[in-house]
Order: sequence, then structure tokens, then C-alpha cells
Amino acid sequence: MAETLSIAPASLQDWSLVRDWAAAEGWNPGVADTRTFFTQDPAGFFLGRINGEPVSAISVVNYGADYAFLGFYLVRPDLRGHGHGLATWRAAFGHAGGRTIGLDGVPAQQDNYRKSGFLTAYRTARYVGEVPPPERPATGVVAAGRVDPATLAAYDSTCHPADRPRFLASWLGTPGHRALARVVDGRVTGYGVVRPAEREARVGPLFADTPADAAVLLDALAAEARAFGAPRVAVDMPEMNPAAARIAEERGLEPTFETARMYTGPIRPVARERVFGVTTLELG
Repeated sequence: MAETLSIAPASLQDWSLVRDWAAAEGWNPGVADTRTFFTQDPAGFFLGRINGEPVSAISVVNYGADYAFLGFYLVRPDLRGHGHGLATWRAAFGHAGGRTIGLDGVPAQQDNYRKSGFLTAYRTARYVGEVPPPERPATGVVAAGRVDPATLAAYDSTCHPADRPRFLASWLGTPGHRALARVVDGRVTGYGVVRPAEREARVGPLFADTPADAAVLLDALAAEARAFGAPRVAVDMPEMNPAAARIAEERGLEPTFETARMYTGPIRPVARERVFGVTTLELG
């Protein structure tokens, strides 16, 4: 080819363009996601360029010694079909080292991911809609900032394949994010975050001990979204926890599209019954 693809680590400033690409694809990224993403692993973001112009992107973000997550696999629409995406994939993949890698893949790409060694663990559906105010005010819901950070990080670690205190501290503290926890008899029984996005406000994560805890938190997070001007919310719910879909459907939310969580190898045990909404399809 006369024009050579050059692939190199991306900067935080570079990634604002990739975020725009994701928005154009209908992924509905959060308006302030990028800085928190880079907080976790600033070396895990890659951009392909031709003649200095960005044409492809991918992230391979490391969590600890055993787990990484792949996302933002994108090629500019006018330059697809030339192998730029696969070349960018291959250049970035090694950043994970020997870690198990996870991703959330759209149906059209899942066969390609299987060729790269990914196996499907479960499917996830994005539920979207307007959550009606509950008949009674939520009980036991407090701002997450009132909970001991170590306690919240420990709870989060039961629901995610790797500890992520650095990411969590940034995610909870990002301006515009509203983070709530449920505390019953002095014990944390769940927490969730809602954030402004391109269209519907995004809920994620939504982790809770029981469906009742999750329902109370979802109602409270939807109220927070209404307060910052977003009457509709979107939450990515895993089919491995059927109670999640029931909570969404009871509130009139509708599934819009699905992905599959896929891994290249084993992950540590996760409290699947607590996962009612994944944090983000881009970073797991």
C-alpha cells in the first residue's frame, strides 16, 4: 500500500476524537468517561494513523496482574475493509501480556473474536427507557461518598474480575457522575452510578445483594438522572442474572441491542447474582 498505517499509544487528548467515533456508532458514551478510562491504564489506548490522520483505534486496559479488557475497536467508516482494524488489534494486543482479556462484542464481530481465542461467557442486553418515580421514597440510599471507600472497593471487587480501586475512585468522583449506595443495618447492600451521556443517561455499575436492593437503587439513580435533565436511562444488564431484566421490564424499559461478554481464559470468581448492570461496555 502506498499509504502506511502507523500505530502508536494514544494520548488523553487524542481520545476525544475516538469518543466522537463511538458516539457516531450509537454507543452513547458518557460525556466525561475518557479521563477516568485513562486513569486506570494510560498506556492502554492505541491509535492508527495514515499520513498523520487518525483512522483506527482500540484500547487494551490492564487491571492488575491477571486481567485486561479490550474496547473501542473502531475504524473510521470511510476506511473500513482495508485491514486497518486488524493491524491495530494485533499491535495493541500484546499490551495485555499474559493476562486473560475480556470484551463485550456486538453480534457481527463475535465470530472474528472467536478466531482470536475469545469464548462467550454470557450475553448482555441494553435496556432503555424512562423509569417512573416509585410510589414510596427509597429507603437506605445514601451518597456513595458517605461510605468508607475501602468498604465500597471491597464490595466492587466481588462483582468484577479484578480489583480496580484506582478506576473506582475516579469513576465515583468524576464531576457529573451521581454515585449512590444502599446501606441496611449498617451494611452496604449495593451501589450504582448514573452519568450524563450523549442521549439517555447511563447507569453503570448496578451491583446489589438482592433484586430488591437493585430495584431501589435503580429508582434512585433514575431520579438523579431526572435531576440533571435526563428523563431516560440506559443500563447494560447481563442475562446471567435474570432478575436484572425483570426489574427493567417492570419499569417499562425495553431491550435495544445486545453484546456478548467474551474472555480469552479463566477469570476469578465473580458474584454474578450481584451484577444487575455492568459498569461500561468499553472497560468492563
